[in-house]
Amino acid sequence: MSRCVLVRSRAELAEVVDRGSGGLALVMTMGSLHAGHAALIRAARREAATVVVSVFVNPLQFGAAEDFDRYPRELDADLALCAAEGADVVFAPTSAEVYPNGGPVVRLDPGPIAATHEGALRPDLFPGILTVVTKFFHLVAPDVAVFGEKDAQQLALVRRMVADLDFPLRIVGVPTVREPDGLAMSSRNAYLSPAERVTALSLSRALFAAREHLDTAKDALAAAEEVLDAASRLDPPLLVKSLTVVDADTFAAVPDDFRGDAVLGVIARVGGTHLVDHLPVVIGG
Repeated sequence: MSRCVLVRSRAELAEVVDRGSGGLALVMTMGSLHAGHAALIRAARREAATVVVSVFVNPLQFGAAEDFDRYPRELDADLALCAAEGADVVFAPTSAEVYPNGGPVVRLDPGPIAATHEGALRPDLFPGILTVVTKFFHLVAPDVAVFGEKDAQQLALVRRMVADLDFPLRIVGVPTVREPDGLAMSSRNAYLSPAERVTALSLSRALFAAREHLDTAKDALAAAEEVLDAASRLDPPLLVKSLTVVDADTFAAVPDDFRGDAVLGVIARVGGTHLVDHLPVVIGG
């Protein structure tokens, strides 16, 4: 296990981060780390000599009725995982440290990529994410930043923001880490009761069913809908918020005659828990 330094302020971060040869990689998290985050840290280590993991529950990306107050916060366990995976620095600032003037007046507009799917359901989400990502990119100044493919719309937005605004860094996507039964790793899985967790498996099962019918987007959606329709009759039921096949770069819904790289995405609620899963695919290939 490596030594992993915890810092809580901008000044401490500037003192401990090694900007020598070999580059610096950033992994941004909201804490409550799991095996999916561990995979991000390992990917970051392959990309750079120094790895910084941020742990910050960002209030800007939560709507008024969402789970900001109850979002799991487990910093001691997070530090142990980061050390075990070889991270060098954990940056865990307070909201006052990140937003010293209160909620920022200027926030980033995510544009049309955020107009559909999760962005349409949660209008505060992506402006809040891109604003905090921008701040951490400036504070940490990484050469590379690593994000998971489970949150595929976020990944597409961050990539486009970096390209459009000329951030001097690379973005690396890491495949979704799943439980042995297929459930995508998520910090929100901790909210699920045993019965709710069984229902939640329908998200990944729907995507895997769609993956077997990739001749057209219509075929893929029909296969997924069959699984999700059955899940709506479980106890507790699955409440589907969004099911889509989108262009991997623009996140626009694809036409029936589309061929190429796409993302299957499903967003649903089980009890009081918001769940998201995505799967990269090739339609018509």
